[in-house]
Amino acid sequence: MDDDTEHELRNPFPSPPSHYTKYSSHNLKLLALLKDRLPLDADISTVNQRDLLSDQKDLPDWDLVQLEKPRVDWILDEPEPYYEVYGERFPVKEKPPSTLAELGGGTQLYSSNPADDRRPTLVAILKSLLVTYSNVIALLVESPPADDAVPEWQRQVEWIVLLSQNLTNAANNIRPMQARFNLELMMKRQLELRREETKSIHAKCDALEAKLKELRTTPTEISPDALRASFPDKTQGANEKPALLSLTNNDVLDWAENI
Repeated sequence: MDDDTEHELRNPFPSPPSHYTKYSSHNLKLLALLKDRLPLDADISTVNQRDLLSDQKDLPDWDLVQLEKPRVDWILDEPEPYYEVYGERFPVKEKPPSTLAELGGGTQLYSSNPADDRRPTLVAILKSLLVTYSNVIALLVESPPADDAVPEWQRQVEWIVLLSQNLTNAANNIRPMQARFNLELMMKRQLELRREETKSIHAKCDALEAKLKELRTTPTEISPDALRASFPDKTQGANEKPALLSLTNNDVLDWAENI
């Protein structure tokens, strides 16, 4: 790999790869046609594409198989699968650092005892990080040292790195505690919702029971005037006195159920 390529890979805003021009609509259609004409149980990387696409125009000199997507399963079969971005190598199965040594080492600024409350220490680390950042901003307007001494901004940056490592590692260590706390809050909320729903159901049942009790009134509690008003005899004349109907207890209960 030459220097220009290495510099381009490490560029924060690199140019597109030189082979991006191969992914034209015409070449992609040729690749799809090549797959359709591929013999059964044949490997696309071993067939002669000129024989299968002899009737097509503008056939490229390079193999169309280069336009195939990368095989992720081949990468995962490696003992330590990785991928490269901007010249840096990253593992496919990335594991977040769990110790300060995995973050780059350095002095631990908080207690290692899980029973200790780390919140005051984390607040102090955060304040130190903000103050150090302000110092670095102030050092930008100063002239660089004339001798070979270590510049002050470099020591401030190293201190920022150390504070960031401690802050990140301490926060990662308390994530299980945070997950348990969130789960506890979620379960309490679900319990409160179920209690509210149960209370609402009980109140509805009590209202229905009171309504049914009101409707299931015994015949002895109904006055004769109420019975006459409920069962008028429309065949009688206006001046005739309505005759009292002969009702049983079952008739009254059926009437109450139908209301």
